[in-house]
Amino acid sequence: MGRSLRIEYPGAFYHITSRGNERKDIFKSQRDREKFLTYLQTATQRYGAVVHTYCLMSNHYHLLLETPDGNLAQIMRHINGAYTNYYNTKRKRAGHLFQGRYKAILIEADEYAAELSRYIHLNPVRAKMAEKPESYQWSSFRAYIGESKVPEWLKTDFILGYFGNNGKAVGKKYHIFVHELLGEASEFSIDCSKASSILGSPEFMTAIEENFLLNQEPDRNLPELRKLSRRLSLEAIIAEACGYFGENEQLATKVGIYISQKYSGARLKEIGELFGVGESAVSQASKRFAIKLTEDAELRNLVDKLHAKLKTVNV
Repeated sequence: MGRSLRIEYPGAFYHITSRGNERKDIFKSQRDREKFLTYLQTATQRYGAVVHTYCLMSNHYHLLLETPDGNLAQIMRHINGAYTNYYNTKRKRAGHLFQGRYKAILIEADEYAAELSRYIHLNPVRAKMAEKPESYQWSSFRAYIGESKVPEWLKTDFILGYFGNNGKAVGKKYHIFVHELLGEASEFSIDCSKASSILGSPEFMTAIEENFLLNQEPDRNLPELRKLSRRLSLEAIIAEACGYFGENEQLATKVGIYISQKYSGARLKEIGELFGVGESAVSQASKRFAIKLTEDAELRNLVDKLHAKLKTVNV
């Protein structure tokens, strides 16, 4: 059986799930769960992992994980390996604890991080382990809404930033956001993912395919190749856009925003700060320009040439 896709690059976000072998419980006591959390902490300290949300169920767990250093495999070897050693030693057993490899879905954070965090935090409710997400002790939800202290290794501000910048008010807004789906039968959709390994907009998925999957030698053990290609830097994009469209500053800005949003891997906030606009303005400008490209073949040809040149620039 072929191995599942693993695309790794600096700043990537993943929805991680890992299940017990034969779907057996991997957490049998409070101490087990506490110990697992310590391995999340050491993953942030030793390997630079950023844990945005977590939920420990009985026979599996969920993480929304960011890898600033592009080292997902190293992080997961630490988390699952250390916990397996602890679990086996405690119970005088040997062998695998987890069922095969963990599942890692690469996600487009700006589009899906908040929605995915809601899905993760509602897991105990859907599994009938709790009536409300705040009633469940072993997820990050209580920290998000201010009902428990935020561990130093848990990063809540990225997702809460979508709901404002006023501490208590933001927690209340996020509480409402999650509770909006209480009792809903539908789960977070991954229908738009490529082979259940990528979750994002069509533009994001195209960029991932172009940067990581095309023009690579086939590997019978890895149907979807993960060869890493460097991300385009915002500085390179702006410099080249100005070179191509320097006489038309307004057009150069539109092209710069579009290519930055589609290909750089940078967050909307980063792009917005560079161009002096808000996150929503970046998203809307990019969508409007994409429509314009479908109507203007000459402009589309110029943008394609610019993108091709950027891929050869030392970034």
